[in-house]
Amino acid sequence: MILVNGIATEQLPVSDRGLQYGDGVFETVAYHHGQLRFLTAHLDRLSQGCKRLGIDFQQRKTLKIELHKICGELDAAKTQNAVVKIIVTRGSGGRGYQAPIGVEPTRIISTHDWPSHSEDNASKGVNVRLCHQRLVDNPTLAGIKHLNRLEQILARNEWDDDGIAEGLMCNAHGDIVEGTFSNIFIVKSGMLITPPLDRCGIEGITRATIMDIAGKAGIPCHQAYIRQQDLYGADEVFMCNSIIGIWPIKQIEQQTLPVGAITALLQAQLSALEIVV
Repeated sequence: MILVNGIATEQLPVSDRGLQYGDGVFETVAYHHGQLRFLTAHLDRLSQGCKRLGIDFQQRKTLKIELHKICGELDAAKTQNAVVKIIVTRGSGGRGYQAPIGVEPTRIISTHDWPSHSEDNASKGVNVRLCHQRLVDNPTLAGIKHLNRLEQILARNEWDDDGIAEGLMCNAHGDIVEGTFSNIFIVKSGMLITPPLDRCGIEGITRATIMDIAGKAGIPCHQAYIRQQDLYGADEVFMCNSIIGIWPIKQIEQQTLPVGAITALLQAQLSALEIVV
């Protein structure tokens, strides 16, 4: 199902700035058994992204009504799990980079089948690789999910091997920042470490949730730059996002890593959290 400004349609004006310039933001939300998981956090990040880009998004209440309509449709279809994508663009208006005044943002909601990942990914871990494509430092855009994903697209197209679940991306300085679709954590001597995202990368909802869980569980957690040798010397490494939850990383290139107890603990506590709507 697709809604564009509340109307069931697959059509979008060619003049929409999301299409013309990637001028907008998006969120990918997990739908489980009638509810959208961590919706409030997703909408908060969506609003923050619009504010950062100067998009005058005043339709949050309307968007929530439309999302509940989507949930009703999924429930009526007896859908237990689905992916719901939310896009907000600046709207339609003129040619040229200067943002037009008084344009109404475009709201797009679409539903997608739940991905058919192997259950072994969460229990036994996955293989990942290091990408050649780098992330460009841009503090103005760092953290938000803006519509320009060309760096991730180029990185993801570096391999065509079903045995590799993800590719890890570095910044221009060689620091590991994130995966093409995930955030990254390492565990070293009982401490949880994740890269800072003040120069590039996406501040994931699941990443923030894991850091909160770790704090409540008494697991030290801090942000620090991670180099390739830090990955290989870690006691545990895992990746995360709102759809997959947590996947342990069992192999990076040719380096094998253990699937450890802290990763398993965080997986269990993340799964046990109540759904936030």
